[in-house]
Amino acid sequence: MIYKSLLLLFFIGLISCNPKNESSKVMWIGGEIVNPKLDYVLLFRDNSILDTVALDKNNFFMFKVENAKKSLYSFRHLEYQIFYGEPGDSLLLRVNTMEFDESLSYTGRGAEKNNLLMELFLSNEKERQIISNWYDLSPAAYNDKLDSLKNNRKEAYNEFVTNYKPSKEFKEIASASIDYANNLNKELYITTNFKKFQNDEKHYPKDFFKYRDKINHGNKSLQSYYPYYRFIDRYADNLAYEKYFNTKSIDRNSFVHNYYKIKFLDSLITNDSLKNNMLKSVVSVFLVRGQDTDKAGELVSTYKELCNNEEYVFEVQKLYQATNKLTVGNKIPNVLVLNAENTMKDLHSIIRKPSVLYFWSSHSIKHFQNIHIKAAELKAKYPEYDFIGLNTDTHFKKWRSIVLNSKYDSTLEFQFDDIDDATKKLIISSANKAMIIDRNGNIVSGNTSLFNPAIETILLGQLNKSTSKSQ
Repeated sequence: MIYKSLLLLFFIGLISCNPKNESSKVMWIGGEIVNPKLDYVLLFRDNSILDTVALDKNNFFMFKVENAKKSLYSFRHLEYQIFYGEPGDSLLLRVNTMEFDESLSYTGRGAEKNNLLMELFLSNEKERQIISNWYDLSPAAYNDKLDSLKNNRKEAYNEFVTNYKPSKEFKEIASASIDYANNLNKELYITTNFKKFQNDEKHYPKDFFKYRDKINHGNKSLQSYYPYYRFIDRYADNLAYEKYFNTKSIDRNSFVHNYYKIKFLDSLITNDSLKNNMLKSVVSVFLVRGQDTDKAGELVSTYKELCNNEEYVFEVQKLYQATNKLTVGNKIPNVLVLNAENTMKDLHSIIRKPSVLYFWSSHSIKHFQNIHIKAAELKAKYPEYDFIGLNTDTHFKKWRSIVLNSKYDSTLEFQFDDIDDATKKLIISSANKAMIIDRNGNIVSGNTSLFNPAIETILLGQLNKSTSKSQ
């Protein structure tokens, strides 16, 4: 606490000691990371990195933003959160990685603005679960409930504006947090009830879709702000679904959905930076999660025609090449791993029978405990398989200690020697990803999950296939 107070006083001193013309151009951001998972913090303005800032021995950091702008910024420490900054601000944040969003708070000059944004964010996240229970309501009843929530937000916002007189730039950000969260909830309702109402406006209150006429499809100041980004993304999903809802249910992992989606994003979004980011995100997610792998090349070709960011095109092409190597029947990439005795092995050498590979990290205690419990359950039902745990951390002694103290089978636990190389080659994009491999190291399923009930169908199918071959 004393250290925190001294740091805040230091911030204030820095601002007050600077000449007026200098202090009006800079912004200070610092704070404390409780229970840090890394020894640094990444700072961004919009989607561009400003710097990597080291934590000191007290888990504090401090950074001076030169030529600061009234803009959205973000800090990342495994998880991330967005904050708003202006020249002259001296923000001090505190966050506990055990409850990242819930624990985040700000003090210092500019703190009140960001505490309001966090309050709006947490309220929106909390109510999303409640709102999903309203999807069975009539459009009019659902609309009334959303209006009530929005009015409550507006009252808090108006009171804040009256008390603090914020800049017009901040008011746009705060208003967007309210308006686009509300718009997103409408799009989610439309998605859920697409088949029921055929997206015919006669079933909805006359002003239900009015917000669509007011969308700014290229707002530069909001391009990295999740309420705006999430809304545009779901809006494009619904426009894409209009193209095929008469023939099948919505499937955001299908080729047809993603093809129409990137076409709509290209025609709708007027900000090249936002457009390129969203196009890249859509195609990348499809390559990692999509089911129509035979159509991946066609989607990538269309993407290349629409995206004018050469670096993004190159990244997507590399991802496409990597995912191609993970298609069914291909040999799994032979990355290097370490066993509990700190002996180097290659992945091919540890696959001695049909195997399920799953991934875990010490950064999420609940997750690695649950995934090991699930692996043990599946192992009891399918003893013909090895269930191999692959750790994605870089601290060998900590990983080994967890394996031994948890009494996991150390012969089936390994840590990647080079996590960056493994992530790229195995496309480890989710903590829940699992891969099923036959006894020869060939891929049976390159992207499933231990928690997906369908995994048992794949496991049984592979066993039956192996049995029939042996007869």
